[in-house]
Amino acid sequence: MVDVLTIEHLHVEVEGKEILKDINLEVKSNEIHAIMGPNGAGKTSLALAIMGHPRYKITKGDVKINGESILGLTTDKRAQKGLFISLQYPIGLQGITLFTLIKASLTALKYAPKSPNEKPNIPLAQIRKELEINLKKVGLDETFINRYVNEGFSGGEKKKSEIVQMAMIKPKFAILDETDSGLDIDGIKIVSNAILDISRREIGLILITHYNRILQFIKPDYVHVLIDGRIVETGGHELADLLEQKGYDWFKKEV
Repeated sequence: MVDVLTIEHLHVEVEGKEILKDINLEVKSNEIHAIMGPNGAGKTSLALAIMGHPRYKITKGDVKINGESILGLTTDKRAQKGLFISLQYPIGLQGITLFTLIKASLTALKYAPKSPNEKPNIPLAQIRKELEINLKKVGLDETFINRYVNEGFSGGEKKKSEIVQMAMIKPKFAILDETDSGLDIDGIKIVSNAILDISRREIGLILITHYNRILQFIKPDYVHVLIDGRIVETGGHELADLLEQKGYDWFKKEV
């Protein structure tokens, strides 16, 4: 079954100021979409609005998964519907190890008991083994299993850790907000290969980025250009190449 994330005529404001204006987007679970745009265009705002961040007020439009609106759901319920976000600036979780975070996430999303008296049946050994495998895919060693999440991590290690979390959760749709920032060329290649291996065209990917670097490894089906809160152009990978050559100022003038 192909799942569908639909964004219809979405308008979003923050503290009374309209940030996103009439966003329309359809992402299937076997597609890769890239959203590109300059700083302040609204890319991160779109990601956070989809996930239900309370600061981002949706004033018009809808967000649906398989035709069902998710606007009335809290962020955790949206995650249960199949949404995942990799943050632009991942936060540290003092006292919480990566293994603890993964176990709690999977308990809530996959192994939640069906009745109050039932205990969750969590295959801990299997989870640990799978976690080791996914850490290796992004170039991190198994010591990260017992390290506090993002505490003392480099920028690149934080981004890699989030991809590992995606691999373990296996969402229907993943929004990756500037996963390439903080990574060198080798890191981008490693993470890109891991994303492709994990998604296997079974996760709908939304890649938010300023640059074309990560798109050289993860070829998107569609590229959307977001400027001043609007999607002003949609095309194939060649659109990302054009932006890389010409820049956003040139594109604004052309539009």
